[in-house]
Amino acid sequence: MPKSLKTLKEINDEVQEKWPETVVAVTHRIGRLEISDAAVVIVVSSPHRKAAYEANEYIIDRIKQIVPIWKKEHWEDGETWVGDQSGEIAYPSGSPGRHE
Repeated sequence: MPKSLKTLKEINDEVQEKWPETVVAVTHRIGRLEISDAAVVIVVSSPHRKAAYEANEYIIDRIKQIVPIWKKEHWEDGETWVGDQSGEIAYPSGSPGRHE
């Protein structure tokens, strides 16, 4: 199983601990996306609306923090790899490697 899928499962486990009555489904697109294309879809079902909103926000924040999803931005004059999804860590080699 790819590390990204394992990490998404870890997030699901965290959500189940915090909001035990929720049911969660998450998918993240891969490949080239155009501006305004949906990259991630999160579905949360819960008996309580507030729990569903909180779990949804928690999931997207955790995805940005810990899921190893590489992002390559394309510009008219070139392209750039973005490190972590929060934009705080750049790739030292300029692109993702096997160790990242």
